[in-house]
Amino acid sequence: MIFSLKKREDVFYDLFDETIDKALEAALALEDLLDDYTDITTKIAHLKTIEHECDMHVHKIMKALNASFITPIDREDIYSIAKEMDNIVDTIEEAANKFELFHVTEVRDAAKVMGRLIVSCVKELKILVNELRRMKRSKLLREKIIEVNRIENEGDVVYRSAIKSLFETETNALEVIKWKQIFEFLEDSIDACEDVANILEGVVMKHA
Repeated sequence: MIFSLKKREDVFYDLFDETIDKALEAALALEDLLDDYTDITTKIAHLKTIEHECDMHVHKIMKALNASFITPIDREDIYSIAKEMDNIVDTIEEAANKFELFHVTEVRDAAKVMGRLIVSCVKELKILVNELRRMKRSKLLREKIIEVNRIENEGDVVYRSAIKSLFETETNALEVIKWKQIFEFLEDSIDACEDVANILEGVVMKHA
């Protein structure tokens, strides 16, 4: 009976791992789009596929949550972690969509920097999520939570600088509107990473 309960609890950690893997796949796909701005329609379509696959993983988590009497962490935390990981992929995919929607012809350097920060942030989150099942003995969790917060702060600096430069140097009002939205979605992606880290920090504190 104990073995059976343990196996059912492990399902959530396995599904978290699969979902954060999709988030990393999306982050890398966005980085590829920004750094190699070619074959745009195909790359954005690929990101849409990843977003759909991530949705499926989140649905699996919700289904398992509804079917489980005992969960390894609080039910509301499982729900929040799943939804916020999904939000990372949603904002990444939405940022990518804007490049095609707005007929962007060239990627600004600040966007490339933010793309790399998103990848770095999700890589740290992947370690965090993978360590969650070992939270009581893990020596990495707090270190990685701090690192995600640091990257998010760096992202804020890049974002503010990008917006400042946009309004100071861009004379085409339409370009200002386009890039302001793109930068906002890229920042939202980094913020979503920090949201996941903050939830995980709360979980760790509850189980310390």
